[in-house]
Amino acid sequence: MRRDTGWRLVAGVEVVAVAIAVLTDRFIPAVVIVAMAAISLVVRRRGPGSLGLRRVARPWRMVGGMAAFAGFWTLVNVALLIPVTNHLSGTRQDVSAFSDLEGDVRLLVLYLAASWVLAAFCEEVAFRGYLLTRLSDVLGPGRLQRLVGVLGSSVLFGLLHTEQGVVGVVAAMVAGVVFCALRFRCRTLWAPILAHGFDDTIGFTWFFLFGPFYGLW
Repeated sequence: MRRDTGWRLVAGVEVVAVAIAVLTDRFIPAVVIVAMAAISLVVRRRGPGSLGLRRVARPWRMVGGMAAFAGFWTLVNVALLIPVTNHLSGTRQDVSAFSDLEGDVRLLVLYLAASWVLAAFCEEVAFRGYLLTRLSDVLGPGRLQRLVGVLGSSVLFGLLHTEQGVVGVVAAMVAGVVFCALRFRCRTLWAPILAHGFDDTIGFTWFFLFGPFYGLW
C-alpha cells in the first residue's frame, strides 16, 4: 500500500511538472515533456507500451482509417468548431506564423516533417501518452476519473497553443478530447498520432495551395 501511495505521489509531481512546462512555454514544451516521459519510464523500469505505444495488428488498415478520420475532423473544424468559436469570441485563429507557406514547396516539406515529428508524435506521446497515463495513476480507475484525466490533459494541450489566440486554444482543447477518445477506442497511441499527423498535413497543404483559412462561414 505504501509503495502504491509513493508512486501515486510521484505521478502527481510529474503532472505538476508537465503543467509547469506548458505554462512557462520554454524551449519546445512537447519535447521537454517527452524527455520527462523517457526518464519516468527508466525510473519505473517500464516500456513505451505502458504509455499506449502498442503494436497494431493491421497497421495499414489503421493508417487508412485515421487518414479518413482526419479528413472528417477537418470538415468538422472548418464547418462548425472554428466558425462558431470565431463568432462567439469575436476573433479569428492567429495563423500568421504560417503566412509565408503559400506556394513555398521547401517550406511545406519542412512544416510537414516538423508536424509529424514534433506535433503528431511528440505532442501525442506527451499528452495522450505520458500525461494522460500519469493523471490516471493519480486519479485512479473509474469513468469519472477517466473523464477528469481527459479534460485535464486536453486543457493543458489547448494552453500549448496560446500563440493562436482564443480560437486556437479552444480548437486544440476539443481536438485533445477527440484524440483521447481515439486512444481509448483503438487501444493504442498510434491512432491519435496518425490522426494528428494527417490532420496537420491537410491543414498545411491547404495553406500551401490557398493561403490562410478561417472557416466556411
